[in-house]
Amino acid sequence: MGTVALVLVVVFVLLLVMNVPIAVSIALATFFAILADGSDPTVMVAAKMANGVNSFALLAIPFFILSGHLMGKGGLARRLIDFAATLVGRLPGGLGYVNTLTCMLFGSISGSAAAAVSSVGGFMIPEMNRKGYGREFNVAVTTTAATTGLLIPPSNIMIVYSVAAGSVSIAAMFMAGFLPGLITGLFIMLVGGVISIMKGYKGEALEMPRWKPIAATSVIALMIIQIILSQKGLMDLGFWMLPNGIIWFLIWSVVCCACFKTFRRAYFTLLLIVIVIGGILGGVFTATEAAAIAVVYSYLLSVVIYREIKLKELPQILLDTGITTAVVMLLIGASSGMSWIMTMANIPQTVSAALLGLSENPIIILLTINLLLIVVGTFMDMTPAVLIFTPIFLPVVSQLGMHPVHFGIMMIANLCIGLCTPPVGTCLFIGCGVGKTTIAKVTGTLLPFFGAMIAALMVVTYIPATSLWLPVKTKQLKAEDVQKCDFMNRNADDPVGEAAAP
Repeated sequence: MGTVALVLVVVFVLLLVMNVPIAVSIALATFFAILADGSDPTVMVAAKMANGVNSFALLAIPFFILSGHLMGKGGLARRLIDFAATLVGRLPGGLGYVNTLTCMLFGSISGSAAAAVSSVGGFMIPEMNRKGYGREFNVAVTTTAATTGLLIPPSNIMIVYSVAAGSVSIAAMFMAGFLPGLITGLFIMLVGGVISIMKGYKGEALEMPRWKPIAATSVIALMIIQIILSQKGLMDLGFWMLPNGIIWFLIWSVVCCACFKTFRRAYFTLLLIVIVIGGILGGVFTATEAAAIAVVYSYLLSVVIYREIKLKELPQILLDTGITTAVVMLLIGASSGMSWIMTMANIPQTVSAALLGLSENPIIILLTINLLLIVVGTFMDMTPAVLIFTPIFLPVVSQLGMHPVHFGIMMIANLCIGLCTPPVGTCLFIGCGVGKTTIAKVTGTLLPFFGAMIAALMVVTYIPATSLWLPVKTKQLKAEDVQKCDFMNRNADDPVGEAAAP
């Protein structure tokens, strides 16, 4: 079996070095590895690729991709920018905060980091240039902030991970991503704020009657009170699906509409998150059905209500969606074949033994895995990286006592960094194109933001509650199962291999 593993790795690396498309590289490497094993690759590769995409959960991906395209071209970014400016535009370097917050909101709604960079950056980068912000700073903020939308649900990459990991709940992944996404966004804001103060970037002067900040503060206070009550068991966090919660939601909506004119314009856009996540948590529909509902809602919003998209533009949007979906499905199918031959060649077991042999300390092992994933993310796009390395690293972290939902969020947060780094940084290339600058000029400014993303990654990695608290509170995960996976509090005398696997 050593020969099979060697052929698989060597062929795959050689094809990548030759700049062969990643899906083709995976399929050809699998073909030659199966040939080296003595089986018929023509039958096995086709069968494994077909089985890999034969999943009901994967039906959500084309729907979410189509919803993202409709949102991206439906004029929704501008409404979110205005609302974000009302909230944080007055602070020093206010447009940097506005940029980050808008990317978080838009990325979560569209589920695409690339769409967030092009849509939000297309307006914010020129506007920040005009207001005297540094061009490289503007591109760096947009590029890094756009990746938070992959952690804040709904997110296609979470669906891909759920399929690759086997029996991981998509709803649990969605809820697990909220806090890590917010933490990453806040860390990016913190770095942007420090740089803005050092550079002397000023806040924006916004006209707002004096009573409105008081009313807005009252709304925030009500939200904090409800969270405290939910922690004490006096109120269910799934409030939006309950009669009592509907009343709360209506109160917040009315007060926010009275406080912020911009909120009224962005209200229907923000409502998509409530519909999708609330429907999944309330058991009204599955993640796949939620994706279809998101398409209908996005269509009504972009074509009927806002009328930013003309009917003649829909064929091109559908074509773009079909192309993107085909690429993703080809990657999933090819990676399924590679995962099968890797299992046959005992590659996951070999890597697991090697990593567990390095140390018995979970902190060291997870740090090693994070470093490997950062290197992988630099040279490989996120979808194939998740599909290839989930079967390799998931058995390792399971032996450590790490919950698969927690590991999935850690992996996604890690690979988000790769979207901002050359040579395969999709968001970085789009950001530089929108900002009309070069990667060489932006790289120096990006380093502090990389530091922020890595700091957020460490918080997510070593504080399991950041990923697991919300899924438990919303009953997407069982508390007893999560307690078994509390690897950070595991007795130091227990052997690593005997930690309770989920």
